Amino acid sequence: MDLISLPPCSRRLDTAKMVSGGAAEHHHQLTITTGNGATSGLSPTSTTIKISTTYLKTPVKTDQEILENSMLEDDPNSNTILTSSSKSCGAIDASGKCVDGGDSLTKRPRWGPQHKGAQELAKLYSSGKRTQEIICVYICIALIVINLFLILKHFRIERISKVLVAAMFGILTADFGSGLVHWGADTWGSVELPIVGKNFLRPFREHHIDPTSITRHDFIETNGDNFMVAVPILAKLAWNFFTRSNSEIQQEYALSAYLFLCSIFIAMTNQIHKWSHTYWGLPKWVLFLQNNHIILPRRHHRIHHVAPHETYFCITTGWLNWPLEKIKFWSTLEAIIEVCTGHKPRDDDMKWAQKRT
Repeated sequence: MDLISLPPCSRRLDTAKMVSGGAAEHHHQLTITTGNGATSGLSPTSTTIKISTTYLKTPVKTDQEILENSMLEDDPNSNTILTSSSKSCGAIDASGKCVDGGDSLTKRPRWGPQHKGAQELAKLYSSGKRTQEIICVYICIALIVINLFLILKHFRIERISKVLVAAMFGILTADFGSGLVHWGADTWGSVELPIVGKNFLRPFREHHIDPTSITRHDFIETNGDNFMVAVPILAKLAWNFFTRSNSEIQQEYALSAYLFLCSIFIAMTNQIHKWSHTYWGLPKWVLFLQNNHIILPRRHHRIHHVAPHETYFCITTGWLNWPLEKIKFWSTLEAIIEVCTGHKPRDDDMKWAQKRT
């Protein structure tokens, strides 16, 4: 796969680099030749615009980082790491060869089902957890069918524009919600926490050290928790339809459409996530949605799977990943929480990753 085709996005620059870069720009003042041959230096505003433009064009993760620190896109289930015995190796291509003629990179096992941490985490999936997932999936599907019937029953063609707007906001809400939950579960907490740890944080830890494990999960295990989150929303929506008058339903129809569509996207988030890790056998309609970035694309999600998994947390569509990264949303939250609590982000995640075979 051509890594150059990964989407250009902003990157988290170290403060030191930004300061030194700014100083360099200040001392190396560029000049502009005017029409009469005179020269003038760039104003501070022009320098700021130049720095900002460079910042926007710099990718979140370089091609080198993605190739060396994430699972190989053209060999997803081998989960190997690339290392070089020569320090002279500069840029590398997709096959692992040094572009500048240095030593080729060698492969050694890194992630996957053989990983000791992944094996321990997989064993923590219990029959009780399975029962919870089955119940949530069946209840959620029943509520989806009921609410879909009621939504269509009360639909009026003149409300089509409001429904479309509601759909858009539903997608964005689900995408942000997926990022918030994903970030929280990836970054904080421990598998040892009562109830929450083994039942809800465990899959996130397993996924980082065995990323393709999700492709081996069935529909129930993949979607059980997301369906559980959608159940209260759908239940409240159905209650409103059954207990309110027709005029009240029509007045709040746009809100009902928003809640219904948002809950659908929430319920399907982890299935979409699973598709982003599936490299063969996908239906053509799923590939169409991925290729047009209507749902989370595979190459887009690879940016998150560059250790230490610190960015691109939104996994419904991924639309919000770039703007949230641009404003340093996640890193700012992490800094605030670390200062207030003393807990380091991704501490438990790193502990499980270090459990080698």
